[in-house]
Amino acid sequence: MQTQDILIKPIISEKSLKDASLFGKYTFLVSTDSNKTQIKRAIEEVFDVKITSIKTNITKGSTTKNTKVGRKIKVFADKKARVTLVKGQSIDIFHRWNSSYKNYHCKY
Repeated sequence: MQTQDILIKPIISEKSLKDASLFGKYTFLVSTDSNKTQIKRAIEEVFDVKITSIKTNITKGSTTKNTKVGRKIKVFADKKARVTLVKGQSIDIFHRWNSSYKNYHCKY
């Protein structure tokens, strides 16, 4: 598998930004066919960092029913990878997003 086929996109949410800034854990959406060693090689190659651990999970796809024709449609599952980096290293995408998010975040 090619590197561009493994990594789909970083997952940027409040929880992932908090984990990135506090614990050095980064979350990515990856291909469902990839394994941990492929994910590790791809992230180390693209972002030039060292990884200490990887945890993956596959979210269950839901089944919905189209009532007009009575056929079931399956929404495919996603695979997430949570990556922990060596202390002192970071991935710049998350920190740039986190700083811009703080600028636009306001309390009512």
